[in-house]
Amino acid sequence: MTVKYILFDLDGTLLDTNELIIQSFQHTYKEHLKKDVPREFIIQSFGEILRTTLERECKDCVEEALTTYRSFQQERFERYITLHLGVREALEKLSARGYRLGVVTSRLNDSALRGLKYFGMEDFFDSIIGADDTNKHKPDPTPARMALEAMGGNAQEAVLVGDSPFDIQCAKNTGMRSVAVSWSALPREVYMQYHPDYVVDTMEELVELIERLNT
Repeated sequence: MTVKYILFDLDGTLLDTNELIIQSFQHTYKEHLKKDVPREFIIQSFGEILRTTLERECKDCVEEALTTYRSFQQERFERYITLHLGVREALEKLSARGYRLGVVTSRLNDSALRGLKYFGMEDFFDSIIGADDTNKHKPDPTPARMALEAMGGNAQEAVLVGDSPFDIQCAKNTGMRSVAVSWSALPREVYMQYHPDYVVDTMEELVELIERLNT
């Protein structure tokens, strides 16, 4: 089966937002729970929808915690985000070779677009599905299906590239092939137990994989 459509997770896959997310959670937990939370604990929930995490950790102050978290991020957004190595070059190659690209993220739409625009990458993508577009989120297949539908694609001709178990499960639930990126902040054994179809160590290796699947 050929690959025509490539869906990407955003946080931790294309953009390195790890420090932004960790500091946002640490500030929020300090503000509302009066405790210092280690980075390792926060990383465990990477890929999960924000409200779900805060409903579990801040049961009695969810709305206030959401406001604190988002305000902290908005003020420091560009200061803490970077682009993962080789992302722009890979997107340029894939786009030039005719692949249709999309983003499926649990980040709010405005925030996702802010990150893409900051690095001048929004024009690479034919579809961007964020947390505002549906109340069903990864690992549910809905956001991936929405992205494919917007591009006129189907799961048999698509792959989903991500850094968390939520991405791998979403791909499987959608009937797509899954590609895990090894630069995930999560330990390798965490996402490998969900059996991604492929694992790549660099964005260049991803381009080579897609080309190989089409020959």
